[in-house]
Amino acid sequence: MRERTDLENLPLRDYRPRSRLRAEGIGPARAAHPAIDAHAHLGRWLTGGTWAVPDVPRLIDMMTGCNIATMINFDGRWGEELEANLDRYDRRHPHEFMTFCHVDWTALTVPRPGERLARDLARSVARGARGLKVWKDLGLSVRDGDGDLVLPDDPRLSPLWEKAAELAIPVAIHTADPVAFFDPVDERNERLEELLRHPEWSFAADRYPRFPRLMAALEALVAAHPETTFIGLHAGCHAEDLSWVGRMLDTYPNFHIDIAARIAELGRQPRRTRALLLRHPDRVLFGTDQLQLRQATYETYFRFIETSDEYFPYSPKDPPPNGRWHISALDLPHGVIEKVYAANARRLIT
Repeated sequence: MRERTDLENLPLRDYRPRSRLRAEGIGPARAAHPAIDAHAHLGRWLTGGTWAVPDVPRLIDMMTGCNIATMINFDGRWGEELEANLDRYDRRHPHEFMTFCHVDWTALTVPRPGERLARDLARSVARGARGLKVWKDLGLSVRDGDGDLVLPDDPRLSPLWEKAAELAIPVAIHTADPVAFFDPVDERNERLEELLRHPEWSFAADRYPRFPRLMAALEALVAAHPETTFIGLHAGCHAEDLSWVGRMLDTYPNFHIDIAARIAELGRQPRRTRALLLRHPDRVLFGTDQLQLRQATYETYFRFIETSDEYFPYSPKDPPPNGRWHISALDLPHGVIEKVYAANARRLIT
């Protein structure tokens, strides 16, 4: 045991308080209704070339145990990589998996890039892609032939969004990142420990657009293409400001959100989150954004959505990855749970 004088100078990284609150509940092991994980990573795009799921039958067994009926794989990319994902998942297990494609932003270096991207999207959908995934690199790192940064509302991309509407597929878009990633990495940053572990996740440097500019670009995109269905990933890309998310849902019928990788934010404002979902029960999708699929993660999501439990960990990691806080659950009505778990995704992803 440390001496008191040592404790007075205890580094924050060594502080590991144990909550002595006796919070009730452990959460369900299975979803109350068959669920669709509408935000999964199953491919090779984010893993350095290895499949994120080495044993697909084992994954399906876990899905059955958790009552996950289907997963939406966001790692399709394009061309031969799309074919490889479709062969491994959709074609071999057509009820369990649906794959979204990406587009190759290097097309922005050629004349009439929007038309080129639209043609590429049409080819991917003809091969079997069920939607378009747009990552945060659009707005943060994608550049045109002149070396200029390209934001989501760039008019040159209009043919791409129009083609998505024509093909009746949703665009799942991740714009920006948590707000704290754009703040200075200093003693006031609530994600300081996370950013010290991953300094490459900081967008505080002047070479990146500011967070409000990226949100303005996302809104301009959604407003300019009312016939295109957009899914704002990670709680509409702005989980820290549910007033903004609510206004987007109120204003734009073509805008939807998922809750993937944001229950740490949503669970520290459970009443506001619950009110948002009750106001827009048809516009919210269940998803997890897990890179390493674990039953324990699903159980935490089920607990968050279905129970009335208070003050429980959003992650088993110590310290927790996003910040040193616990979350409280939403206790959603069963009719809303059924829509969030699956009905909304089934309507949007055909």
